[in-house]
Amino acid sequence: MEFSTFVRMSFSAKLIGWYLDHGRELPWRQTQDPYVIWLSEIILQQTRVEQGMPYFQSFVTTLPTIEDFAKAEEDVILRLWQGLGYYSRARNMHKAAKMVMSAFEGSFPTRYEDVIQLPGVGPYTASAISSFSSNEARAVVDGNVYRVLARVFGIDTDTNSSAGKKIFQQLADELIDQKEPGLYNQAIMDFGALICKPKQPLCPTCIFEDTCVAKATNQIDTLPKKIKSRKSRNRYFHYFILRKGNEIMLSKRAEGDIWANLHEFPLIETDEPADAEQIRLHPSFVAHFGDAHPQPISTPIKQVLSHQNIFAQFYQMPENLEVRSKKSSWFYTFSENLDTLAMHKLIFSFLSRDHIAK
Repeated sequence: MEFSTFVRMSFSAKLIGWYLDHGRELPWRQTQDPYVIWLSEIILQQTRVEQGMPYFQSFVTTLPTIEDFAKAEEDVILRLWQGLGYYSRARNMHKAAKMVMSAFEGSFPTRYEDVIQLPGVGPYTASAISSFSSNEARAVVDGNVYRVLARVFGIDTDTNSSAGKKIFQQLADELIDQKEPGLYNQAIMDFGALICKPKQPLCPTCIFEDTCVAKATNQIDTLPKKIKSRKSRNRYFHYFILRKGNEIMLSKRAEGDIWANLHEFPLIETDEPADAEQIRLHPSFVAHFGDAHPQPISTPIKQVLSHQNIFAQFYQMPENLEVRSKKSSWFYTFSENLDTLAMHKLIFSFLSRDHIAK
């Protein structure tokens, strides 16, 4: 898909003009430090700016340099990341930081071809870092960009298909402003976030209203198109609150499943929903807790993950219960230490609701 020089310049000029008047003032836009830009880009993947801002501030305050990040313990990084989900991103960041120290002599790379080598960095993130830090002409293509291009130019190819990714990347590469690629990338991302929104876009104030194909053909609500993901599976988690004096039992999740290396309460997973009586008779429960009677706390909590729906029930166990057989991942810790341990959202959200006193 090729456009005349006039079309390309008109599109980019309009976007940049709009951005200079209406773009958001964000802290990572006040610097060309690739480390700071990298932090913001990874944090904001699948996260709204409003939600990601406190995390960004915590990271740059606690780990102000790439060296600090590389030297930090994984538990520290996971604790800072707690609540963002997709914890593999945080672990990949740690690997990337160590790679910067070893392969790039501690200097965070700014060239696309170097940045793309870092763990957890794909074409979008590498394009963002290289264009924002060194003004390299690399077009970013994220959800906001897909939406703007699909609607303005009337592209109905699925964005997550091989053909769609190629079409949108080629179009983005042709439209980018060669003199101000970083500014252009910021502009189109902000335009998608603020004007060409997924739902209820602000068409009357859109700078492309008169030329937008989706507006002219009544496809605003159907573009962009995306292949539906596979069906999610249901998992049923049963958590047990065990206390011994001022200590509480926790478990650290293993590798190879969701929430790897994060802390939670001792858990039994079942294939189907189960009530307290069914859990009490479950072989694993009997093996661990004998004939103890679990008392349900509140109602089951549902958490939706990528391709998984977690249904969690929490149970209060008798005080000072002697555990028959304890998994190697189970351990007691003082209640006041709970805030220092990295936990996944399901657990720290439960704790924050004051279901149990810390």
